[in-house]
Amino acid sequence: MSFRSGGRKLSFELLSSDLTAADDDDVDDASPRSLPETSSDGQSRRRRRSRRKQGALQSPPIAEEEPRVDVHPPAPLRVTTDLRSVVEKVCQASDAERSAAICVSYAGVELRQRSVAGNGRAVTFAEDAASSCASSSAAVPDAIDPTRRPEANGVVKKLEKDESLDWEKYIKENSNVLGEVERRDNSPFRYFIGEMYSGNSLRSTIAVGNDKKRQRVYNTMFHVPWRCERLIVAGFFVCLDSFLSLLTIMPARIVMTVWRVLKTRQFLRPNAADLSDYGCFVVLALGVASLQMIDISLIYHVIRGQGTIKLYVVYNVLEIFDKLCQSFGEDVLQVLFNSAEGLSTCSTDRVTFELLRFLLDGAIAVLAFVVHSFVLLAQAITLSTCIIAHNNALLALLVSNNFAEIKSNVFKKVSKENLHNLVYYDIIERFHITAFLLFVLAQNILEAEGPWFDSFLINASYVFMCEVLIDAIKHSFLAKFNEIKPVAYSEFLEDLSKQILNEQPDDRQKDLTFIPLAPACVVIRVLTPVYATLLPAGPFIWRIFWILLWSVLTYFILAIFKILVGLILRCLASWYINLRLTRKQHAD
Repeated sequence: MSFRSGGRKLSFELLSSDLTAADDDDVDDASPRSLPETSSDGQSRRRRRSRRKQGALQSPPIAEEEPRVDVHPPAPLRVTTDLRSVVEKVCQASDAERSAAICVSYAGVELRQRSVAGNGRAVTFAEDAASSCASSSAAVPDAIDPTRRPEANGVVKKLEKDESLDWEKYIKENSNVLGEVERRDNSPFRYFIGEMYSGNSLRSTIAVGNDKKRQRVYNTMFHVPWRCERLIVAGFFVCLDSFLSLLTIMPARIVMTVWRVLKTRQFLRPNAADLSDYGCFVVLALGVASLQMIDISLIYHVIRGQGTIKLYVVYNVLEIFDKLCQSFGEDVLQVLFNSAEGLSTCSTDRVTFELLRFLLDGAIAVLAFVVHSFVLLAQAITLSTCIIAHNNALLALLVSNNFAEIKSNVFKKVSKENLHNLVYYDIIERFHITAFLLFVLAQNILEAEGPWFDSFLINASYVFMCEVLIDAIKHSFLAKFNEIKPVAYSEFLEDLSKQILNEQPDDRQKDLTFIPLAPACVVIRVLTPVYATLLPAGPFIWRIFWILLWSVLTYFILAIFKILVGLILRCLASWYINLRLTRKQHAD
């Protein structure tokens, strides 16, 4: 019988010892039906069957031979009925070396049994039938055992086995097969090369940003510093306008009131605004008179000659007192204005009480602003000492003061309202520094020898540049840490513009509150000796004439300056408010 498996034919002949060559001719290939039995006795039939079974069990092993092509179909083989179980066992055999079951398929081999009458012999005849494996014979390629190869002479030669698979070596060479991390060489050079070609190592510790992060960086670097500095500059000119109003508008109102009284010769009860002007004028006059009694040279040598406390420490202490005096002076002035309003509207029975309260509040205001004026004067003298000194005292002052300001403000939780007040404090501080530099200029005019103006400009530029830089850094990181957008500074500028146009906002706390009384006392005290040097020598009347002349000229210069500043501020405020309204309409 011919047997096909994996493209090769397996031919095995199972010969029984009691079969003869004549029995092959009795087999009909075309009709595999069983022949009828004869009338022989049953004992002979049982003996023949037992002998056939013994011959089947003693059949030779299956031999593999070279595939051959036959024109005629192969001769049928005589097998016993137990051949079916043998063939099935061969079909279920597996290749252990390849760990895959190879099913032997039969091309239409069918085992049949024919009982032949006559000589009482039973012939089992095999012809082409099909037998498939239990799994799927179609999915397994036809193959035979590769360890055996038949030779031409029919002798089967066993092939040499390949080298067995070393699983540990395979895993080491292909560690990614099991999803494991590939083992790296511990060589320092290979480690450095691997780090160099692996990309930026910071990406493993820093998350990749997005558009929101980019906008946050741009806000910190560009938008917040620009809008903050724009607000501070606008606020500086608002403070300058208030300062000029104190020196020009308030004296003019007082002169007009006195002129009206002299003209009508009737003393009427003044209104609240007039009483407020009188109170401010008294505070200013007494403050200037008090500072005139102070020897600036003495204070200068005391500050410069001390060795226990450094100059920058003295300046920081005075700056703290300056902020305290600002807060207290605002409350004192509000109380004074309230007393003025009560005195102007009270009944006749309460005039005495309201007058005494007004005088008491005026005395408290004089005391508060005299102290504040002295603090500002000492602070100006300290700054002048640092500028004149040749031991880098100015640099130490700027570094310690400005970075202490950053440390005390940046790392705090600040709301939008607190930030609004902080910006206003920075505006007032900028104006105070301008007054201090004016004091230094006056001192150089009076006492400096040789070329000093270039040095003064350089030092003043240092001071202003440091203030601008520190304010920008401080507000940038305050806005960053507290999640405040740059548009907040635009809203602050809008509130300031409404204050310039005298548009009363809903919340008066949004107004920039600047009291120019103490700075005015310091400036007048400093400029008085400068004007004294311009007076010519001569009789007392002649000197009085020059004093009045210089006073009138100064007043007109300040009035013209006040008009220009006020008109420019109002124009810019109107333009900015209209711009904000337009942007809000487009945003809606």
